[in-house]
Amino acid sequence: MRSFGPSADSPRTLPLAPGASASDATVRKAGDWSTLKRLFPYLWAYKWRVVVALSLMVGAKVANVGVPLLLKTLVDTMSPKPGAVAAVLVVPVALLVGYAVLRLSTSLFAELRDLVFSKATEGAARSISLGVFRHLHSMSLRFHLDRLTGGMTRDIERGTRAVHSLVSFSLYSIIPTLIEVGLVLTLLAVKFDVWFAGITLIALALYITFTISMTEWRTQFRKRMNELDSKAHTRAIDSLLNFETVKYFNNEEFEALRYDENLERYRLAALKSQRTLSILNAGQQFIIASGLVAMLWRATQGVVDGRMTLGDLVMVNAFMIQIYIPLNFLGAIYRELKQNLADLEKMFVLLEREQEIADALDAHALLLPQGADSAAVRFDHVGFAYEPARTILHDISFEIPAGKTVAVVGPSGSGKSTLARLLYRFYDVQQGSISVAGQDIRTLTQASLRAAIGIVPQDTVLFNDTVQYNIAYGRPGSSLEQVQAAARAAHIDAFIASTPAGYDTMVGERGLKLSGGEKQRVAIARTLLKNPPILIFDEATSALDSANERAIQAELARVAQNKTTLVIAHRLSTVVDAHMILVMDAGRIIERGNHAELMQANGRYAHMWALQQSGE
Repeated sequence: MRSFGPSADSPRTLPLAPGASASDATVRKAGDWSTLKRLFPYLWAYKWRVVVALSLMVGAKVANVGVPLLLKTLVDTMSPKPGAVAAVLVVPVALLVGYAVLRLSTSLFAELRDLVFSKATEGAARSISLGVFRHLHSMSLRFHLDRLTGGMTRDIERGTRAVHSLVSFSLYSIIPTLIEVGLVLTLLAVKFDVWFAGITLIALALYITFTISMTEWRTQFRKRMNELDSKAHTRAIDSLLNFETVKYFNNEEFEALRYDENLERYRLAALKSQRTLSILNAGQQFIIASGLVAMLWRATQGVVDGRMTLGDLVMVNAFMIQIYIPLNFLGAIYRELKQNLADLEKMFVLLEREQEIADALDAHALLLPQGADSAAVRFDHVGFAYEPARTILHDISFEIPAGKTVAVVGPSGSGKSTLARLLYRFYDVQQGSISVAGQDIRTLTQASLRAAIGIVPQDTVLFNDTVQYNIAYGRPGSSLEQVQAAARAAHIDAFIASTPAGYDTMVGERGLKLSGGEKQRVAIARTLLKNPPILIFDEATSALDSANERAIQAELARVAQNKTTLVIAHRLSTVVDAHMILVMDAGRIIERGNHAELMQANGRYAHMWALQQSGE
């Protein structure tokens, strides 16, 4: 038997960077540089903006360093000198104008840098977020059943924000500060003795070492805070999405207490983080103050000894202020930088989650018979298990001829709905194969396969939008007239017309403003509008009353003509006209035939029919 892709019980791991390892398949341990390398291509897509922004940044720092130099000249010029009256009156004016120009240039270059680079930042954030969104929609049903929606959306939100923060901190704070420090150290070493540069370097080295070591230690508390924040958010979202169940069982206070437990854990973690932050800030200020005192003492001594002018003293002081003011924020910047890298890495982990169900490299679009509106569907010795320990389907074989209807009946848990999920290729079979028009669905592109199938599910979930939007979702871009025609066919047009807003009526989150029957009729209209060659009705009329069920059943029978149709039903009265009926139990087909043949056989189907007839 040819194998197409990994089986559902095959171990799957996330792709790792070269030389990396992982002990948990759902967590990718990557370094900060690895995360930055992942981000770089998104920014480099705007390469000319990157180059211009860096040039403007260098220009801003050169202008900023020029300010203390000009201030020194201004102070020295203003010092009284015999026979230099004209110079005192004229030169300071030029220096003041130059001082103003340099100050303006610093701000102007910075604003131009922001203006030029903002498109790259926003574009990168958009590309990454869109990539993650598309990738999540490409993931298998198993992934979405296991996910924690609140925590995952929080990761995406923080990851998108991290792109902006990383660019802001690196391009607007860290790199400019490093450039300015390099320029200042060079000037101090050239104009004065090497001790000025030495004191500054020692202070910077102590400051950076202390900041990084303390921040690395504090990272554990920040991570714990984020974990608790995501957990609290997930708990809140889950509770609010299931608010009906909460109210049914009068558990509002119980949910509030559970939520508060997570908030209390977050509060304790935040307090511990704040205490360590205070220690960090105090240590930083001590190092900065010590460095400033040492520099000013040496500069003052130089003035006293006549080796330096008052202008030199003013320049050294101005340089120190310009360097150390940004350093005051280095701890916070480094901490946020580390956190942003961690947040961005989480989003990249989502992006790198391997698809359980992926198109084969040589996958092709579904090819239907020329001129045919439908195609045969075949299950050939199919075996399947969601979990290795519990097999759901055992050696299932049957065919739905093109244009015919096959119904599947049986008790709950017999595997009926699993057939629809496998046909949609939400999962891949572990044994056997499923084919459409003679083509194994594992060799097809998922988009072309699903475009050929329409389903009316048992549990209809609608978007929190208008009735028109939810019906038109079956074929985006449909006109209002086409939507109305589908609604009439599904017998919901009269209800929609009776509402004040008509087709603009909002259905509420998950469609909760509509009754179960109304939601199901919207689902039927949506599928009728799609008009695919293959139809699946999974308990399509289970939420309808008897009168509406008969009307819609007749409409579904009309729509199913000349289409390949799989009907999954509990009420046997809805499938008596099927060309073939399969009776399933415990994942096996125990009977097959049309209604008359199964009744004549007097087996399980006949017994179920008798029970339902007596119940009615």
